[in-house]
Amino acid sequence: MVPFFVQFKCKLGQSYAVANALAEAEIASEIYSTAGDYDLLAKFYVGNDTDIGHFVNEKVQVIPGIQDTHTIITFKAFGTN
Repeated sequence: MVPFFVQFKCKLGQSYAVANALAEAEIASEIYSTAGDYDLLAKFYVGNDTDIGHFVNEKVQVIPGIQDTHTIITFKAFGTN
């Protein structure tokens, strides 16, 4: 499984609706409210053969109330494994 994060900028007054829609879709493993430039942060896991760009485009950005997203792809940079 490959982890990645998406930050969400929501349309005004839509943060809770977007968070609820993400939770109901059961595609995010964790969802947080944030302060600053973005309203929400969600952690996702996809299979090694899943294209993250297509996943975000087809499963995430179609949720009503989202104004903008910022995807953060992670990788293991430290450790002994």
